[in-house]
Amino acid sequence: MVSVAFRRQIEGYGLTTANILYRLPDHPALLQTYVWQDYDLAPVFPELKKFLDFWRAKLDGILHSVTVAHSGLIGPAELRAVGSEFRIH
Repeated sequence: MVSVAFRRQIEGYGLTTANILYRLPDHPALLQTYVWQDYDLAPVFPELKKFLDFWRAKLDGILHSVTVAHSGLIGPAELRAVGSEFRIH
C-alpha cells in the first residue's frame, strides 16, 4: 500500500511551509506567528490558498504577511524505472 504523501509527491506536490504573521485580535499592535506545513503544488499553491481563505472567513486574527518555502522532494531525475535485474552469487 502506497502512502498518501508519497502518491502526492509523484503527482508533483512538494513540501510547502508557510510562516504566517497575523495581528492579535485583542492587541492589533502585536504580531503572532503561525507555521503551516502541507504538500502543495508550486507556484499556484491551491492548498495554502484554501487554508488562507478559511483563515480570513473563520478566524479573528488579521493576516499581516505570509512567507512561503517550497521543496519538491521527488524530481523526475530521481525516480526511474528499472528495466532488468541481475543477481550474482
